[in-house]
Amino acid sequence: MDRTNTPRRLLRLVGRLATLAASLSLLCAAPVFADQLEQHNDLVNKFVNDMHADPLVADCAAHGDFVASTSTAFDHVEFPPSSFDSAHASVTPWNDSFDEGKQRVKVDNIVTVEGLGVRQNENGDPADLKFRCGYVGAQMLAFSWNDPVPPARAHSEGSSGTHKGSKGKHSASGAKATKKSSKSGSSKSASKKSSAKKNAH
Repeated sequence: MDRTNTPRRLLRLVGRLATLAASLSLLCAAPVFADQLEQHNDLVNKFVNDMHADPLVADCAAHGDFVASTSTAFDHVEFPPSSFDSAHASVTPWNDSFDEGKQRVKVDNIVTVEGLGVRQNENGDPADLKFRCGYVGAQMLAFSWNDPVPPARAHSEGSSGTHKGSKGKHSASGAKATKKSSKSGSSKSASKKSSAKKNAH
């Protein structure tokens, strides 16, 4: 009896410990998310109230600031009052896919806004950043920006992918060429052999 109950008790204990660990990790993550949400809302309110930004533009800018701060290139984004004028920000009715890539989600509005990316440790001049957000109502469903770091990575991956693909194509065509040359070489050698045989006769 004890022998069969002991493994069950151990399994229950392990299960309870795993549940406790999972709930603790969720409890630790919740305040971080709440802080980020609070910072986001504070920025949106600042942009709307102090800089008279459109609420969607303000939301897009606040999201852009958060995303840029996770980049290895930038510490944060500064949005001067001019960022929210009609020359640097817009809300465009869209009713189509956000883009033709991975974010093909259909959106009602495309919001664009520009800011200045302040580099890590303030090394170098600020960079002109452009943020593009796709909304359905007040909910953002898609986001893109001109981050110099991921495009470089994506470009190197893309170029290496293309390079691999082109290598594959080259190797395939090279293989075809080798086959052709070996065929033509073998046919030439065969014709040489036959002509040699004729000469021998």
